Amino acid sequence: MPRFGLIIVGDEILSGKRADKHLAKVIEILSARGLRLAWAHYVGDDRGAITEVLRRSFASDDIVFSCGGIGATPDDHTRQAAAAALGVELELHPEAAALITQRCAEMALEGRGSADMSTPENRQRLKMGEFPRGARIVPNPFNRIPGFAVGRHYFLPGFPAMAWPMIEAVLDGEYAHLFHAERSGERSLLVFDVPESRVTPIMEDVEARFPGVRAFSLPSLGDGQDGRPRRRHIELGVKGDPALIDEAFAVLRQGVEALGAAYETA
Repeated sequence: MPRFGLIIVGDEILSGKRADKHLAKVIEILSARGLRLAWAHYVGDDRGAITEVLRRSFASDDIVFSCGGIGATPDDHTRQAAAAALGVELELHPEAAALITQRCAEMALEGRGSADMSTPENRQRLKMGEFPRGARIVPNPFNRIPGFAVGRHYFLPGFPAMAWPMIEAVLDGEYAHLFHAERSGERSLLVFDVPESRVTPIMEDVEARFPGVRAFSLPSLGDGQDGRPRRRHIELGVKGDPALIDEAFAVLRQGVEALGAAYETA
């Protein structure tokens, strides 16, 4: 199974001027299709920093969605950074140019601007169709202004109303064969008033005995903020191959019982 990654671009996210909504939604979109997000990276509006992030991700086989920075104002750098990371030039994509021209004509009919693509305003809009050489477009159902794709990387606007439907369309159109292909099970219990250092050997033993199963530990202060009991505890569990989960969970529970710790099923 390939991994899925998410890049979120924008100073406004890192400064707190705007709250990021992409991470939680992309996790939701993937989960609905039996997929999961392997990693996420936030980066500001710095062309060099974006280029470095993309250079690393292009070197992988990951399927990556990048949200933000594909406009044509001076603080938009993603298109240029992608080209730099690939070592190619930007060029006006003919299909993107046609879509932008169509959008300008629609706006002109609504009394907003001109359909004449030679005007300075519309020439600036056409820059949004300048993508790294060899890129293909990602249709934008919201306003026709497309994103672009290179290999398994998909570059989308920062606006959720545009980016989320585009992500869903990419997944449904190109990766439906991966949906629910990776079967995984999970079981856990709550262990009370025990430090993680005491359950670590149990986790190591489970992983050593059951290849394909991972143990996890989620400590809580018991303040009720996570919706769990108001008592210091650890959610201790196993996840992975469904055929091994029940047996691995039994070993995990036996280890907890050997500690003499109080516990309950999560």
